[in-house]
Amino acid sequence: MAIELLAPAKDLACGITAIDCGADAVYIGAPHFGAREAAGNSVADIASLVRHAHMQWARVYVTVNTLLTDEEIVQALRLIEQLYDSGVDGLIIQDVGLLECDLPPLPLIASTQMHNATPEKVAFLEQVGFQRAILARELTLEQIQQIRRHTQLELECFIHGSLCVGYSGQCYLSYALGGRSGNRGQCAQPCRKNYDLLDARDNVLVNHKHLLSVRDLDLSDHLVELLDAGITSFKIEGRLKDRNYVANVVSFYRARLDALIAERGLTRSSSGHSTIDFTPDLSKTFHRPSATHFLHGRNDKLGTIDTPKMIGELLGPVKSRGATGFLIETEATIVPGDGLCFFNAEGQLRGAPVNAARGQTVFPDKMDGIEAGTLIYRNRDHAFLTQLAASRPERHVAFTLTVREKPDGLLFQIEDEDGNLATFTHLCEKTPAEKPEEALANMQEQLQKCGGTAFVCTEVVIELPEPYFFPISVLNALRRRALEELTASREAHRPRSNGGPRKNTVPYPETILTYLGNALNCRAAAFYRRHGVVAIAPAAESGVDLHGRKIMTTRYCLKHQLDLCPKDHPTDPPAEPLFLRDEEGHRLELRFNCARCEMEIYLTGEPVRTTKRLTIKKAPVK
Repeated sequence: MAIELLAPAKDLACGITAIDCGADAVYIGAPHFGAREAAGNSVADIASLVRHAHMQWARVYVTVNTLLTDEEIVQALRLIEQLYDSGVDGLIIQDVGLLECDLPPLPLIASTQMHNATPEKVAFLEQVGFQRAILARELTLEQIQQIRRHTQLELECFIHGSLCVGYSGQCYLSYALGGRSGNRGQCAQPCRKNYDLLDARDNVLVNHKHLLSVRDLDLSDHLVELLDAGITSFKIEGRLKDRNYVANVVSFYRARLDALIAERGLTRSSSGHSTIDFTPDLSKTFHRPSATHFLHGRNDKLGTIDTPKMIGELLGPVKSRGATGFLIETEATIVPGDGLCFFNAEGQLRGAPVNAARGQTVFPDKMDGIEAGTLIYRNRDHAFLTQLAASRPERHVAFTLTVREKPDGLLFQIEDEDGNLATFTHLCEKTPAEKPEEALANMQEQLQKCGGTAFVCTEVVIELPEPYFFPISVLNALRRRALEELTASREAHRPRSNGGPRKNTVPYPETILTYLGNALNCRAAAFYRRHGVVAIAPAAESGVDLHGRKIMTTRYCLKHQLDLCPKDHPTDPPAEPLFLRDEEGHRLELRFNCARCEMEIYLTGEPVRTTKRLTIKKAPVK
């Protein structure tokens, strides 16, 4: 079984860095229709990334994973054809309307926006032509195991990074509050905002906290369990993250997975070996406090209700302060350019860059809010980030080169680490060298050089009856020819997958779809009808009035977070229903499905009308 480390690519530079640091695959946003609208890339840049990745047999998957209107379907099809021509290896989609179209033979990947959370749903996806499902991020290990028992699909699982608090593809909070739909790539992240928590009598139970902001995911200590559960692709979140984040996190997980692969006798899904000039440290690039979320059920509290920002590593408490600086109790070395943060007496996060430091005496840009006893965190390690920014990771495919005698010249044979062979004959006159040892050493040296390429020559074997003299220019030309032949051989033998929709009438797991079914165009409706759905309501983004409707479901529970859960704290419960109130005055009702251990959020107050209503047609699909 080939194991894949999958990395995010905000842009071409991040994608190249991910590949060079050891990613087996990257996922990147198309120019349009990606679930991260701010992370779109030109087809030309995607094609450049594909060429770079394919040298290592790494793959490039492209996101076209928003809900589409009828007009946008046509545009999306043109885009998908362009992506296919650029050589991409897979298409990540959400809108099932695309399955009713004539798509190029690209492997289809079911976006996590499709809420791939049950064995029945994932088994259905396999039957209609998907090659891979990106699993819902709130699944337990047992649920993942159950899904694996019901499908042969490749299963992709998030292992690191920021997570949505709500079920992906089932969250309409941003759309309901401001008209920016996560299903359309425009989420405004209202889950990271401040809220008050009110009881049924409008008593304020919690004032001005980030009550829907959750910790980041870190499953670095649970890769073995996921592998045993049937995960084949280990995914790092972060299509809005910068190059430093990508280099650091990919390098960290590359080392973890390589050790596991060697221990289990498994293989990677790509080639080459990466070398880096820094020591990865997950605490040094963006991360909120981390958790395993629901992998082993509901354990720790997941909220980061004091701040949605990165606070970084705890340095220590302030021992004393002066007018322009403070003395800190810490073993860390603090340098100018470090970023420090702390919570002031009002519980607000504040920060300041370091202007100067002498041992444990620190002189920040400002001293407001820093008192004796204040805990100081470092959320920007200047020395580490400087080293990371200057790093130049490299990745090379190893090969050996053998030179043999032929009556009319020399035979060159190149074999790489994947067993690819390339041979060519150099016709020439052979002049015995006047200085045999020097000529032999020179021949080996020149043929072994691979600087500036994707290759490294581990051995040059010269099987000649005697050393011959060749000018350096000739040897350099022969080396270039050898690399060209090897490149062509690798491309000819590069593993490829075809895919595409399977048109059938396999029953969908549900027969009635509300707006939660996300059918925004006539092709999506036709798809569901063909698969046995008898009632199809239009998607919320068609202009549905969400007043009084559910706009989020989440396994994160505020009762659990705030020690109000009746299972654990049965006495003195607050008067329900509970409400969230944001800074703009929107009210959200909380309902608790304790049997399923879920929290649901409903929009109350006046309806927020955001878009023109779209009619879902029942026209025949062409």
